Amino acid sequence: MIQTEVTTVICGNKELKKLIAISGQLDSLKRVIYMDEDASEVSLAKKITSWTITSFIEVETMGMKKSIDADLPLSSDIAVIMYTSGSTGLPKGVMMTHGNLLATVSAVMTIVPNLGTKDIYMAYLPLAHILELAAENVMVAGGSSIGYGSPLTLTDTSNKIKKGTKGDASELRPTLMTAVPAILDRVRDGVRKKVDTTGGLSKKLFDLAYGRRLAAINGSWMGAWGFEKVAWDLLVFKKVRSVLGGRIRFLLSGGAPLSGDTQRFINICLGSPIGQGYGLTETCAGGTFSEYDDTSVGRVGAPLPCSYVKLIDWTEGGYLITDSPMPRGEIVIGGPNVTPGYFKNEEKTNEVYKVDERGIRWFYTGDIGRFHLDGCLEIIDRKKDIVKLQHGEYVSLGKVEAALIQSPYVDNIMVYADPFHAYCVALVVAAQQGLEQWASKEGISYSDLVELCQKEETVKQVQESLFKAAKQARLEKFEIPAKIKLISEPWTPESGLVTAALKLKREVLRKTYADDLAKLYA
Repeated sequence: MIQTEVTTVICGNKELKKLIAISGQLDSLKRVIYMDEDASEVSLAKKITSWTITSFIEVETMGMKKSIDADLPLSSDIAVIMYTSGSTGLPKGVMMTHGNLLATVSAVMTIVPNLGTKDIYMAYLPLAHILELAAENVMVAGGSSIGYGSPLTLTDTSNKIKKGTKGDASELRPTLMTAVPAILDRVRDGVRKKVDTTGGLSKKLFDLAYGRRLAAINGSWMGAWGFEKVAWDLLVFKKVRSVLGGRIRFLLSGGAPLSGDTQRFINICLGSPIGQGYGLTETCAGGTFSEYDDTSVGRVGAPLPCSYVKLIDWTEGGYLITDSPMPRGEIVIGGPNVTPGYFKNEEKTNEVYKVDERGIRWFYTGDIGRFHLDGCLEIIDRKKDIVKLQHGEYVSLGKVEAALIQSPYVDNIMVYADPFHAYCVALVVAAQQGLEQWASKEGISYSDLVELCQKEETVKQVQESLFKAAKQARLEKFEIPAKIKLISEPWTPESGLVTAALKLKREVLRKTYADDLAKLYA
């Protein structure tokens, strides 16, 4: 707000309280429009500020009394200044034009089949996230309905749902959703844990049905299609689909790489395809998008109609476009969806935005990818996630985290590598249900999760599960954390430790847990 020098803010009571706390720093702010009908902070704001404070209902009334002709924007006009998540440093304000937004929206509309007025979209990510902004604009353009929820009330078993009541998805019964990988991982883990806990015939049926469907997708068992598919849907997967309302026909995953295991699991259990997309705030969410009928996993599809995508050599990391069997390198995106740059940050803009001799504007993503023979892109690394250890080995933090989070005892994990040491360590947020089930089975007594996480046998058990996950992912010995710190408190966007898309804010986490990281290397 301070950098952009806004004059008008639309907010709820919670945000108004925050504005009052920093009112002395907001020299440019003139007007506040509050959404809540019962805004208890309004009278205080009127006493200590010079702002004009109006309710949204009053604004609507003014609009009905006096109509004003629309002042339509040009394609080159700035529509939004959206700040990056801050996962790799200080947030930067990305300037997006109306042309940028329309380029992405029109391109995505060519991919999602039969988008129209019969569709209902479940919105739960904040609009300050580029994936959500682009998705909701697509829905509006297609005439679809939008229902609003939150990650904490999404399903019947979400943290903020009272026992016996329904979650957002159960009530809305959406047909379309966007989902960040962390949410899909939780859905997968929730289903698996419920199946394992139920046990008996139900578990045997689920495992058999899942195995048959997986064999069919892999082409080794055609009998799992047709009548048998309908039977398994009715007997087994209908209950699983009810987790997200039972009517999902298409899911878009974006914001971070989705593991192949999760993608296949959700695809089989929900019976609907998952379209993986790749884009950034700087490219207005546009980049690549997988085809509706693409059953492959681990890839993010071919370039959208609005985008050019190319790879360039990153010699230091050992990724070259001459690599065989697939070219590899840093991903660079060009086209009308590429934004003008960062607000009041010309130095950083010039560092990552380039215009070639043909006039095409390119954004250098810092992500590492490889192109498959059919033109589909796969994300395999990130330049800023790679750390060189003391003896010269390179550790890709994101790759290791994606492998280790498969452990049933891990809710979240941050791998940390100090270049002055020969090994890496990790901060592990405990998966409460998984750990408590293990403790109960082993007869371990404890008063709460905090105490359980501090027990030596618990740390040992989690460490062993990480070694098992690492072995399955074929990680090198130096990539496996030698020491870990178990944490009982979850990392949430509200705590400031992860982004709205639940991506790690590494620098914030490093500072928050500096003492713990130092002890792990002691």
